[in-house]
Amino acid sequence: MDKLLIEGGLPLAGEIAMSGAKNAALPLLCAALLTREPVTLINVPDLHDIATMRKLLEQMGVKIEKVGAGPTAALTLDASALDHPVAPYDLVKTMRASVLVLGPLVARCGEARVSLPGGCAIGARPIDQHIKGLAAMGAEIGVAQGYVQARATRLKGARLFTDMVTVTGTENLMMAACLAEGETVIENAAREPEVVDLAHCLVAMGANISGAGADVIRIRGVERLHGATHRVMPDRIETGTYLCAAAATGGSVRLTQTSGSYLDAVIDKLMDAGCDIVLERDAIRLAAPPRLRSVSIRTAPYPAFPTDMQAQFMAIDCVAEGTAVIRETIFENRFMHAVELIRLGADIRIDGNTAVVAGKATLDGAAVMATDLRASASLVVAGLAAQGQTLVDRIYHLDRGYERMEEKLVALGARVRRVK
Repeated sequence: MDKLLIEGGLPLAGEIAMSGAKNAALPLLCAALLTREPVTLINVPDLHDIATMRKLLEQMGVKIEKVGAGPTAALTLDASALDHPVAPYDLVKTMRASVLVLGPLVARCGEARVSLPGGCAIGARPIDQHIKGLAAMGAEIGVAQGYVQARATRLKGARLFTDMVTVTGTENLMMAACLAEGETVIENAAREPEVVDLAHCLVAMGANISGAGADVIRIRGVERLHGATHRVMPDRIETGTYLCAAAATGGSVRLTQTSGSYLDAVIDKLMDAGCDIVLERDAIRLAAPPRLRSVSIRTAPYPAFPTDMQAQFMAIDCVAEGTAVIRETIFENRFMHAVELIRLGADIRIDGNTAVVAGKATLDGAAVMATDLRASASLVVAGLAAQGQTLVDRIYHLDRGYERMEEKLVALGARVRRVK
């Protein structure tokens, strides 16, 4: 099992390009199930989760061809021979986003058999809102032997209200509604930029969607969708993570092929911490002060502060001046990284969904273990700021969501290497 060895204490400096967004690319791959014509996606990141989704789609009969590498890389998906609308447990258990095939399969094939999802250990994330929405659209749905089984001759438009804001639920129901008869209205919809990116692709494929990015989305179903070419949006969480790494190390970086328009809450907090940030058309510059100021955060659905950046901000608060209060309102059990940060010398106290972080002048390197994707990123940020060596174990979590992380950090002057 690979580990990441970090020699900390060096400020990051230089310029690197950001990758396409994992959380946008995964539902976009599933959108190809909705049409018999080829769909081409540009700027798909080379990640373990993307490979898993490709394998899942290929075993359903989807032909996938990759051309090129990096930001110009393209995946062309041809689902014309789709003949096996099943998502088996051995693939779904490693990635929760696999449930995104459910809506498109029922809409296109009239049936689907999808294993209940697994994924990383940051708390319960049920798919009851997906099931409730599809049932309201006329699907016959049951759960047996660990699988969701759904059937529908043709889905019917309906008014859907989700009991909670759910990104994958919104995406699944939006995709299903594209081929439904009549109009579907999704209320309390997720507003994340990745939902908007999916809507843009679906519209390019011939869907009739309005309101994406607001809390009410309207979809008027069409008889069929056609092929399209779409560029995946930049990864806002990867961008935020590298901004935090530069801030924690007192560095100065320029991140290209990205946008600050998706990161208002994160950028505001970094500026509150004392960072100087300049937003360009397709780039972000950050220059950190000699010592950061502590910043308190409270996670909430977009456009508020993202839960996927909570762990990284806990890491920078560990080396900031002052005391910060961090409240996690999205997922329970998402402070597992705190115990590992304490191994580096951090002063953190946990009480339920609240963490109190007292900043220290320095952290000391140590062996730590990643527990989930964003926890892994927080340990890397802290390790870069710490004095001495930090060895991060179980970095397969990082490979799920960060493309060539060690290479990008080395390009910014970090002393980082992958070890067996």
